[in-house]
Amino acid sequence: MITVFSADHLLRSPRTELYGGELVRPHESPERAQIVLERVQTQRLGQVIAPASFGAAPLLRVHDHEYIEFLKQAWSEWVAAGNRGEAIPDCWPARRMTQRRPNSITGKLGYYAMASETSISHGTWEAARAAADVALTGASQIKEGARAAFALCRPPGHHAAHDLYGGYCFLNNAAIAAQYLRDAGAARVAILDVDFHHGNGTQDIFYAREDVLYVSLHGDPADAFPYFSGFADETGTGSGVGFTLNFPLPVGTEFKAWQDALRAALVRIANFRADALVVSLGVDTFVEDPISFFRLQTADFFSYGRMIGACALPTLFVLEGGYAVGAIGVNVVNVLAGFEEA
Repeated sequence: MITVFSADHLLRSPRTELYGGELVRPHESPERAQIVLERVQTQRLGQVIAPASFGAAPLLRVHDHEYIEFLKQAWSEWVAAGNRGEAIPDCWPARRMTQRRPNSITGKLGYYAMASETSISHGTWEAARAAADVALTGASQIKEGARAAFALCRPPGHHAAHDLYGGYCFLNNAAIAAQYLRDAGAARVAILDVDFHHGNGTQDIFYAREDVLYVSLHGDPADAFPYFSGFADETGTGSGVGFTLNFPLPVGTEFKAWQDALRAALVRIANFRADALVVSLGVDTFVEDPISFFRLQTADFFSYGRMIGACALPTLFVLEGGYAVGAIGVNVVNVLAGFEEA
């Protein structure tokens, strides 16, 4: 399996995350991608290649143009306004307030942010742009006939909506890749999101569509970030009704219950008759993850990778979350190795 990786992820190295009422060292760190890369190499998973450059057009297929321009300029505008720390929003257009984009960079941050834990820092846009190219290069491997590819993306993407960032995400790598596959000729693309947190951004982008199926297993949003997305009764709108499927799972979920949900998810994907599968691969379902509450063990990742492989679909894996940094490489590569063995 080819792995696509860009060292440009190192350009995003934020110092601050708002967590538990304090500014702490971010959970989403450069070490995550480096550790996964090292495991890919030591296990000889396959060739590691650099991404090609795809330009802005694939981003604009899923993201708003003004939002993209905001991401490009946010850090320079923040610095030009005289701010010394990293860019963190402090005001949002809440219920019954005017939904109008301000001129001030502080106001723009609130307008485009879904949450305040994710700071924008020097190099954020460049790293996010590179991650999108990583996903697109992986998708191009699928288009050219590869059985599978792994897009080692950082920053992650599944919380980034059509015009919102947050949850450590700025561009929705999985959605961009799925749309690329559609534009390249796949009539139907399925997205399977196995990250602990619901991929509100991916759901948002495809919620009214019947050509892209979105299926997610995640912590019940009554108890888990992003709190306001991912309930079982969210099934799509308009022609997209029935093409979103959510499996919110309770605190303390063990692998057996999680596996039962995955089995049901894979049945739905099979019935959809997808031409390609994109997996939002977050391994924050791990029992030792510091910001999650599932209880999967390291061996379980190999087991469910094999289940995904048994679907026999051309499959692009896109890295999302996973914050037990010491175990992230083993857990990610276990999924990929299980897939390869199927």
